[in-house]
Amino acid sequence: MPDAPAGADGYVLRTATAQDVGGARAVMLDTVYHDLRSGYVPRWHADIIDLDGAYLLPERCTLLVVVRGGEVVATGAVRDRGPQAPPNPQWVADRFPSGSTAQLCRIYVRPEHRRHGLARRLVRELGDFAARAGGYTSLYLHTDPAVPGAEPFWRSLAQEVCDERTLPGGGQGIVHFELPMPAPRDLAAPHIR
Repeated sequence: MPDAPAGADGYVLRTATAQDVGGARAVMLDTVYHDLRSGYVPRWHADIIDLDGAYLLPERCTLLVVVRGGEVVATGAVRDRGPQAPPNPQWVADRFPSGSTAQLCRIYVRPEHRRHGLARRLVRELGDFAARAGGYTSLYLHTDPAVPGAEPFWRSLAQEVCDERTLPGGGQGIVHFELPMPAPRDLAAPHIR
């Protein structure tokens, strides 16, 4: 995806390159430590360490970044696997099988750059990427409702599939969502807004 021209706000959304990996990793690790408060957990965050192998090299995966003033300030990715059971409920894993599910993940925005529509732009472009990649029948994501603003944001864009807080024992406490797959259209060129 070519760089979107910087608007008056100076933000540029683009497909990540090898030069963006360090900045993208910093945004992601800062988020897991400060917002998610889990810290780095290898079984959950191994993709953050190997961004090339997880997102840059596989054809049906991608990593997008938003850059301002030469600094990566936001990230978003598509991976080609659905949620796994365990730890997720089996019926959620069955509904979103790997291969035909485009999982949106690592949609993180540095706190000082929030409320500028960056996450919404990332979601739109990631959905268009999934439609262009072909073979995907659903867009899935999960979120931690303990992160300020995360749950209302996703509820404004997606349909809840499972709120684990309502399960016996509370599950992992996360909420699973499905987004509508972009309508078939000419998606040969990215639609940066």
